[in-house]
Amino acid sequence: MDLPSSAWTRASIQPPRTPLPEMRRQAGDGSLREGISLRCMLLGAHVSVSGGIHTAIDRIEEMGGEAVQVFTQSPRTWRPTNHDPANFERFKERRAEAGIGAVACHALYLINLASPKDDFYSKSVEALRNTVDVGCAIEADAVVFHVGSHLGSGFEAGLERVVPALAEALERCNEKTWLCMENTAGTGDTIGRSLEELAALFDALDRHPRLGVCLDSCHLFASGYDVTDRGALDRLLAELDDAIGLDRLRCLHVNDSKAPLGSNRDRHDNIGDGVMGEKLGVFLAHPKLQKLPALLEVPGTDGHGPDAEQVKKLKALYARATKRESARKSGTKARRPATRGTRG
Repeated sequence: MDLPSSAWTRASIQPPRTPLPEMRRQAGDGSLREGISLRCMLLGAHVSVSGGIHTAIDRIEEMGGEAVQVFTQSPRTWRPTNHDPANFERFKERRAEAGIGAVACHALYLINLASPKDDFYSKSVEALRNTVDVGCAIEADAVVFHVGSHLGSGFEAGLERVVPALAEALERCNEKTWLCMENTAGTGDTIGRSLEELAALFDALDRHPRLGVCLDSCHLFASGYDVTDRGALDRLLAELDDAIGLDRLRCLHVNDSKAPLGSNRDRHDNIGDGVMGEKLGVFLAHPKLQKLPALLEVPGTDGHGPDAEQVKKLKALYARATKRESARKSGTKARRPATRGTRG
């Protein structure tokens, strides 16, 4: 498969730094940071699109969420969904009605843009293309994807496969819809286990203006970044700013972890039930992570994914954590509640 090479220069793509107004953004304007309250995350979840992609807005509204993530097709099959174009318009209408502040589309799990196998690689490129096209049609703010695994061929060999695939996908993105690489838990030969690997992709693509990052709290923890420790999180974000730029951080996945720090095991857990427990609030309350959509990808109460109870727990944890952060800044102490699932 012949794909275009990247051809952007650093000087031409540096985004302007504009002040952030003290108001919630208008839904659908395509800017995840601009217009959102300076103090608030947009808390939400991944939801089903059963019955049509527009039904995702009904579901997240019922859960009490402010941001939403969807699959544009089954995440475990190559066959794309034949969407009714009328549902794209209905999605945008319902988003405006419900005041949903941010929308992300997640590409299917099968995608491996680093695969040395030509047939699998071609299917992956096509699947990402389809997700980007649907994301643009519903005016999503981000298309989140896993880069994939080089399957033992080596990082550099994987990079040679990934770069032209992403260049092609980025050309399909419009000014509202960004393509966001998600960090991995570090299992096997996956690419994106470290900020250094993500930065290498940014550099190889000449820091394309619509290329962003999505950070997953569980994946960070599993790959050895202790997001429950303020000092460690400060260092992580400083590294991110230096290597890529905090302005490229477009969304967060907020998940507790069933596996310990540095385990390289991708095992999401419900809010408050995992190893991080109450200390996941350190991640949520960090000043440099505010204004971003924070999306749940947890098992849920009944094992069928995020639900209203998990969104409620996320909001409660966020409220407690930001209260502690405010107290820390002012030099006072906020009482830390005893919460089931708290570790250490």
